[in-house]
Amino acid sequence: MTSSGGHAPVERANPRGLPRGLAMLAGALAAVGALAFVAGLAHDPASAWRAFHVNYLFFAGLAQGGAIVSCMLVTVGAQWPGPVRRIAEGLAAWVPVSFALGVFDFLGRHHIYPWIAEPIASKAKWLNVPRVAALDLAILGILAVLTTLYLYHSVRPTLYGVAATAQGRARSLFEWWTAGWRGDAVELERSAAATRRIAPGLILVFAFGFSFLAFDQVMSLTPTWYANLFGAYFSWGAFLSAISATALLSVLHRNAPGLQGEITEARMHDLGKMIFAFSIFWMYLFWSQYLVTWYGNLPEETQFFEARLGPQFITEQGNAGWYWNFSWARMSAAPYGWLSMVVWACCWIIPFWVLLGARPKKTPMILGGVGFVSVLGFWLERNLLVWPSLAPSSGGSWVGPIQFGIAAGFLGAFSFVYLVFTRVFPGLAVPSQR
Repeated sequence: MTSSGGHAPVERANPRGLPRGLAMLAGALAAVGALAFVAGLAHDPASAWRAFHVNYLFFAGLAQGGAIVSCMLVTVGAQWPGPVRRIAEGLAAWVPVSFALGVFDFLGRHHIYPWIAEPIASKAKWLNVPRVAALDLAILGILAVLTTLYLYHSVRPTLYGVAATAQGRARSLFEWWTAGWRGDAVELERSAAATRRIAPGLILVFAFGFSFLAFDQVMSLTPTWYANLFGAYFSWGAFLSAISATALLSVLHRNAPGLQGEITEARMHDLGKMIFAFSIFWMYLFWSQYLVTWYGNLPEETQFFEARLGPQFITEQGNAGWYWNFSWARMSAAPYGWLSMVVWACCWIIPFWVLLGARPKKTPMILGGVGFVSVLGFWLERNLLVWPSLAPSSGGSWVGPIQFGIAAGFLGAFSFVYLVFTRVFPGLAVPSQR
């Protein structure tokens, strides 16, 4: 960082090489995923495409959620984030990749969307491949363009002078991104104005766009089920998973070069409060959706919950009329019942009770641990949203070497993109006031 003329410090990018060990591990995981997918296409194409669909949705949400975290901080004028904003933006580097994967995902549509083989006449105008492909890819494309534009304006003020020390493609990239440079003060002002202008729009496009993706790519897997609140629930899960990942990465980076002393207790406390509060809201959205379904007791609505929670969470009819007959012993009768309990524990119970006090939020080991558990929980939750619709009687359908191998491949590719982005662009957001 540099400063001049009494102005606030100017953040400068400090491109550096990839950490060899982590980069090799990420590459190895990506290779494992590619091999697992190819093997799956040869031996069990349905499982391969469904596992691909699950992980494409999870990492697309995680990445877009990272962009929305940064946009939220800009929109409200938050002064506390420091490097937290840059860490969240690193997640967003995957967003353009999500568009490409969305295009590829439609190649496996016959293994993913049951309404293709068994169309529903009353929904034919909505559930058809041209409409779903056109709308969903348009949403992903618009999000990719807006996110890239937002990241460009966010990091541009940090890149001046970097091109002189870069080589090859990196030099060309920096020269392109800094064309027409007008000086540090002007660029900082233009960056702030542009990000403030783009951020609210990107948040709105995310909210509405991901709701439609939820309807098309998750709800339609049980084509006779519908719930208006599901879009908000799905979108909020993506946002909360990004908050949790940002908290985990912030803890892991607290001793990274240039970040020493920047991941303060105050910042960890704020991240912990966000996980705590937003996990409550996530559970509120689930409960609001479940409660009206439970007391309405309409088969076209209860089928979604019964496939995931079992009949013990739905009212049943007996000689005395309708009643609720819950017992833990009946959980084994629900193929995905225990997976649902694990998701609840990871996404709400553990974050709520562990982060209830102030001290756990400020403790790196605890905050990072909760962040990891929450991210894992949302990966399991995306599995829980997809697999019971496509394999309702097989509670272990989401488990297997093909499924885990594809997940590992996505994790490796996502991690590699994150490493490249954070090693090229700055990792510290200025001004740093806390």
